[in-house]
Amino acid sequence: MNSEKNKKTCTDEVSDILEQYDKKIKLPNTPDQYFFIDKIKVIETINKGIPYSFFNRIQDYSPFTESEWATLLSISTKSLQRYKSTENYRFKPLQSEKIIAMTEVTKAGMDLFGNIDKFKEWLNTPSYALGNLKPMELLSSSYGKELVMDELIRLNQGILV
Repeated sequence: MNSEKNKKTCTDEVSDILEQYDKKIKLPNTPDQYFFIDKIKVIETINKGIPYSFFNRIQDYSPFTESEWATLLSISTKSLQRYKSTENYRFKPLQSEKIIAMTEVTKAGMDLFGNIDKFKEWLNTPSYALGNLKPMELLSSSYGKELVMDELIRLNQGILV
């Protein structure tokens, strides 16, 4: 997918995808930051398994390479490619949860940076607020994902450290 298309459509596309799976609410004092409010629906979706078709759309509009997705999902790139060719494939609940989490990160990052290239650069740049680690290095765990989301929210609110 070319970068110019991502600049124009990524935030809208991710928003559309999220809307298929949950309601969103704009929280006060958090400009352009949306959070899931129907956690039961998210859990039901995770337990059913995210369909590959949903993942494919997210993958197209996320800052993560196929190799990074494989690492985030704790699978090999070969398995990820095999899932693509399996009709009606659904990810396991643990993988589905990670896909939803990375969708949230993508949405928050695109809301803040406005384009995929700036967001990718931020993800791969050490952050003082994150212990001089790259945000990308933290996304493999749910706790790390929360730290990254907190930092995106702080940056969006103009709080630099």
